[in-house]
Amino acid sequence: MTRDPRDYKVEISGISSSDSAASASQRTPSPRPFLSIHFACCGVYQRIYRTEDGKAYSGHCPRCAKPVHFAIGANGTDTRYFRVE
Repeated sequence: MTRDPRDYKVEISGISSSDSAASASQRTPSPRPFLSIHFACCGVYQRIYRTEDGKAYSGHCPRCAKPVHFAIGANGTDTRYFRVE
């Protein structure tokens, strides 16, 4: 097997491999909250994500674009999976 002459490692001055691993772990964002939705209309599953203001989960069916909106409230549920008819 011949080696591709374009194979190379990029060296960035001032950053060691241990520094880059530590900084990568610091940049890892927390998981984005979502609900799992089964759209019975088209028989598909879709994740819908929390809105930027943090007050609801909004999305739509990936096939027919039927919209869904779940408000977030103090007396809500811990359920993460829903079926939309």
